Amino acid sequence: MVAADWPGVDPEWSREIDVASTSAADEPGTVRRWHLLDNGAQLSRRGLAPAGTLLCVHGNPTWSYLWRTLLAAGSDPAHPWRVVAVDQLDMGFSERTGRFRRLADRINDLGDLTAALGLGGPVVTVGHDWGGVISLGWALAHPQQLAGVVLTNTAVHQPSGSRIPPALRLALHPAVHRWGTTTSDAFLRVTHSLAHPPLAADVRSAFMAPYRGVGRRTGVGNFVADIPAGASHPSFPALRRVADGLHGLRVPALMLWGPRDPIFSDRYLKDLISRLPSAEVHRFEGAGHLVAEDRDIATPVFEWLTWQRLGLHPDSRPAGAANRPADAPALSAPPLWAPLPELAAGPDCGDTAVAEMAADGSVARSLSWQELEQNIAALAAGLREAGVRQGSRVSLMVPPGVDLTVVLYACLRLGAVVVVADAGLGTRGLSRAVKGATPDFLIGIDKALAAASILNWPGRRISVRDLPAARRRLLAVETSLAALAGRGELIAKKSPPLQVPDPDAPAAVLFTSGSTGPAKGVLYTHRRLAAMRDTVAATLGIRPGARLVAGFAPFALLGPALGAVSVTPAMDVTAPRTLTARALADAAAAIDATVVFASPAALRNVLATQGGLSRAGHQTLGRVELLLSAGAPVAEALLADVARLLPRAALHTPYGMTEALPVTDISLEQIRAAGADAAAGTMAGAGNGVCVGRPVHGARVAVIPLAADGTAPGTGSVTDAVTAAGVTGEILVSAPHVKEAYDRLWLTQRESGRTAGWHRTGDVGHFDAAGRLWVEGRLAHVVTAPGAVVTPVGAEQAIERLDDVGLAAVVGVGPSGTQAVVAVVETVPPARRAGPAPAQLAGLVRHAARAAGVSVSAVLVVPSQPTDIRHNAKIDRTRLSRWASAVLAGGRPGTP
Repeated sequence: MVAADWPGVDPEWSREIDVASTSAADEPGTVRRWHLLDNGAQLSRRGLAPAGTLLCVHGNPTWSYLWRTLLAAGSDPAHPWRVVAVDQLDMGFSERTGRFRRLADRINDLGDLTAALGLGGPVVTVGHDWGGVISLGWALAHPQQLAGVVLTNTAVHQPSGSRIPPALRLALHPAVHRWGTTTSDAFLRVTHSLAHPPLAADVRSAFMAPYRGVGRRTGVGNFVADIPAGASHPSFPALRRVADGLHGLRVPALMLWGPRDPIFSDRYLKDLISRLPSAEVHRFEGAGHLVAEDRDIATPVFEWLTWQRLGLHPDSRPAGAANRPADAPALSAPPLWAPLPELAAGPDCGDTAVAEMAADGSVARSLSWQELEQNIAALAAGLREAGVRQGSRVSLMVPPGVDLTVVLYACLRLGAVVVVADAGLGTRGLSRAVKGATPDFLIGIDKALAAASILNWPGRRISVRDLPAARRRLLAVETSLAALAGRGELIAKKSPPLQVPDPDAPAAVLFTSGSTGPAKGVLYTHRRLAAMRDTVAATLGIRPGARLVAGFAPFALLGPALGAVSVTPAMDVTAPRTLTARALADAAAAIDATVVFASPAALRNVLATQGGLSRAGHQTLGRVELLLSAGAPVAEALLADVARLLPRAALHTPYGMTEALPVTDISLEQIRAAGADAAAGTMAGAGNGVCVGRPVHGARVAVIPLAADGTAPGTGSVTDAVTAAGVTGEILVSAPHVKEAYDRLWLTQRESGRTAGWHRTGDVGHFDAAGRLWVEGRLAHVVTAPGAVVTPVGAEQAIERLDDVGLAAVVGVGPSGTQAVVAVVETVPPARRAGPAPAQLAGLVRHAARAAGVSVSAVLVVPSQPTDIRHNAKIDRTRLSRWASAVLAGGRPGTP
């Protein structure tokens, strides 16, 4: 045992201690020798008083080395904590006892050790794998010393009706167990292979160090054999005591999770959250079983500990308080579905409330206000009988239209949490979102249910339509919406009235588009959804009786909440550019529409297909009074062309994001006025970006100035937020309809709310002297050239005005601070292959960018830009930057 050979370990931490054992596995009077990594003596020698002790317990087949980053962080004078990382008996460099130690023994062993150490409070336990269960067992037995718990990839309960993970079943198989865990080092090597990225050779060697030789691996095999795979296992009662005891645990908890874990998957995280509902949770996308190796866990652990000591932990504040100014009045908006019963009982109850179009231009289905209310009530009753409760998570994989409207409002009335992640994320992104949200129920069309079956998505499955028995069995579908609604009609009047959900209870998890990284789940409460409805109504003047065509998915479900008639056109709402002019006109004609919602990509295709419009179609669109386009920046030229197609319509383009929609609003006339001010050069701040107007009703907007390195650090104080003209920074928003939190992304939520009272959007922009906001791009896409910080949108707009250019992207190549500015352009017509731009085009692009104040080093062309599917407009600049770096380094261009 040579501690100097363990990378990341200070040899001073390594120590041994003799401990009297009271375990049933040992004879009375037995003394066992333990090995620890303990920085207590080091802190004392340095004169540092620790705030408390972290008691870190490894699992199988690791050892105390797993916690070396916590030991290093605890030794930092800025936040001294004693860190005691144990090697369990028969593991690591602790004694090989020759006894089979069961779960109850190991929990008792840990108590013996802490008694020998004289460990007083406050103690925060930290556990991984089966060390998580053991640390929790100690925590429950030592409430007076306990101050908190930290868990990483572990489990305390095997869900009923499910088997333990395949990898563990294999390790337990009699033909494999001894060879795989003890005779060979296969179990260790397989576990180490679960790191993402792979472990460095010296780190892997350190993890193997205590287990070289068959005699050193007996504890590894015994640990596996002690897995309580069923109720008859000797360790099952001890496991159950721990699992049940967590319901009464009243200390703060932090869970740091690696979702790419073939052993402790998200279903175990879901179970832990149900037992510790106040826990802060962060899922590190891309990390796996060895999350402490895959990601920096020391920084979040010690920030969380600091919050605990200062009383700033989110558990001590109302959820979402970061987005609620201290002087803001309490929100009292009625719930999202509040207008429906009144409309269903009113004089217009027989009028159409919601409709969806068929491909031939006819109305495929429709419901009156009365029918909509009856269908929602019946389905809510049926879902409740099927087990949907307040707080149940229900994943909705149903296209916008009548079915989705009914099931959404039924779930909201029940107090269930709807999970919405659209197919535009792609199979991989959608699967990651659904698994991360861990829904209790999954309601979907046949295609979605097939994907759920193949990709093993969680949740009891419910089909939209009745399925043949064989198909139902194949897809493991329990029932259908049709069957539940039918049953609900029979029991609705006899059922007890639904309890109105708490306004601050979770209502929805809406996933972002994934255009700037893995899609994030955004949590809304009932109060905040209602505030969104009221903001849209107040800002845009949409009142009950309005008739709207919903060609943009986020607005497809707001119609009934606004008391407006809504129709879904014949299109694939997850692919906006599938909306044609004829489909838009057919939908508008069906309800004599006054309002149209459509994304910029949808509008471009409407204009491209307007030649197929009949005279009646033109007349129908000529009666539209308001057009709203959101989801991506909308060019003035595009709106001008739309204005000719919808001559009576006021054209508005709200700016917002999944976390807050809308934030600002601007009309075509206001865009033109802003453009004129920018061209004249007489107004401070006018220009360089997309003008998105002024804050909407009830919203405040500000920026945190960018630093020289392209970041927006701020101090966390409200004084960071500025609105001075011409100051570029990260855009902040505060409003009643801003999201409550990011779902199971504690670190992301903490970052987004670190400026008190504001949500940090990740967008960059500035104000002009008239108080209008100009968006300049994403903070992650800022280019740090020598002596300059370059935001991309202004130069991109200038380049896109060239005749031969469609979409343009400005990206940085090279190290931060010395990046070269590279323009990647989509040509019109499309280039045959990607690569360096022709000299003439490159010259035009450089000239256009220079006029916008940006010096471009290189110009590349692509046949088409890599855009997100949801909006067909958000360019993946990070991906383009990697591709451009490879091309400029002499690599094959290929496809970005």
